[in-house]
Amino acid sequence: MKAQKVSFFKQKKDFFRFLGICLFILCYSLLIEFQNYKQLTNFDTAIVKATILKQYIKKKNGKIYQVLKLKSNKGFVFFTSAKKTLPNIIDKEVTLEIYTTRINFLNYLKYFYAHSHIIDISQTKTLKERLNLAIDNAHHDKNIASIYKALYTATPLTKELQTTFSALGVSHLLAISGFHLGVLSAFLLFLLKYPYQFFQDRYFPYRNQKRDIFMIIFLILFSYLLFLDLPPSLLRAFFMFFIGFILYDRGIKIVSMQTLYITIMLLLSFIPRLFFTLGFWLSVSGVFYIFLYLIHFKNQNKIWQFISIPIWVYFMMLPLSLSIFHNFSIYHPLSIVWSMLFALFYPLSIILHLVGLGDLLDFLLTDFLLLKYRLILVSLNSNFIYIYILLSFLAVFKKRFIWLLIFFNIFLFLFIYSTVDYPSNSGL
Repeated sequence: MKAQKVSFFKQKKDFFRFLGICLFILCYSLLIEFQNYKQLTNFDTAIVKATILKQYIKKKNGKIYQVLKLKSNKGFVFFTSAKKTLPNIIDKEVTLEIYTTRINFLNYLKYFYAHSHIIDISQTKTLKERLNLAIDNAHHDKNIASIYKALYTATPLTKELQTTFSALGVSHLLAISGFHLGVLSAFLLFLLKYPYQFFQDRYFPYRNQKRDIFMIIFLILFSYLLFLDLPPSLLRAFFMFFIGFILYDRGIKIVSMQTLYITIMLLLSFIPRLFFTLGFWLSVSGVFYIFLYLIHFKNQNKIWQFISIPIWVYFMMLPLSLSIFHNFSIYHPLSIVWSMLFALFYPLSIILHLVGLGDLLDFLLTDFLLLKYRLILVSLNSNFIYIYILLSFLAVFKKRFIWLLIFFNIFLFLFIYSTVDYPSNSGL
């Protein structure tokens, strides 16, 4: 007989205790952040060490300059500008002096712009730079290399590639997130399970297989997370992976909104700046709709769930995606199929790069980039999105609201295909 899973919050007082603990941690975290903010703005200027995340050309009022997005070694992210002659220094560690007089605490927690001048650019190649160089050497097409760098090292894509993948509905595949973590976890489990069983049967039969394999995967993924410098969407997925196993190991129900709630509250308590990070909330939204499906359709056949969940998540996330990125094309719905195929492509591409055959699948990506499409720019009314979000929350408690969400998506598709103008010069 299958064991019955229990709920994490057995009574209302358990919920409020947990909420109180999180509020205490949040206040302490904000106090630390405020102290760091005061230290940064104590004088009109501050010396900051940071890593270049993005670098791109911008034209404004007839002037051409470069915009840099940086992450400091203190964890805050900011923008600054530089001369157009500055060479490519993405992933480089730099020392710069920034002017702090216009930085307030709220912007410190989010993003802020600061005038600056670069004092020093480290000439030592970081591990990410060396890995990106190896990827460049493995491919003849720089666009293909850029795709793999986005997949493995979270290197930002060019604006042109971002637009292409957004219109084709596969931006989520190029931004390392929980989807990638899930694929990597399954891949690592496949690699570790049978060798572990072999050695366990002979040398340590007393060990708990699930816990040991989890710890190995946990350490590998944690190292990868640190290497990528803790991207918010991946941080959410990793933390949920950790919490999920702890709950599972103690017989507590995992597929529950409580699990998502616990993850969100703890992460926001320890890292309050995540509240202002779009990638974090998009990642949370994806898990929310997966859990919403599993809660209301948990008795369906597992094979049918495997097929239907990607379709469900695509349609449920579509309004949120379009409200942010606005890009759509006739190929956009095919991202459901491409997402399924990506679960095979991603680990296979890793293996091929490790054995020196990284360019073996380049023809697939080349053909994908050659797809001709007309870019449809969709602008959704904010009231529509607010109603959609409200219905999503109500659907947690009443299944009938699920059908209203489906109706909203049908209406959205009719709107896109019947009322939106197709720009004549938007094809690639």
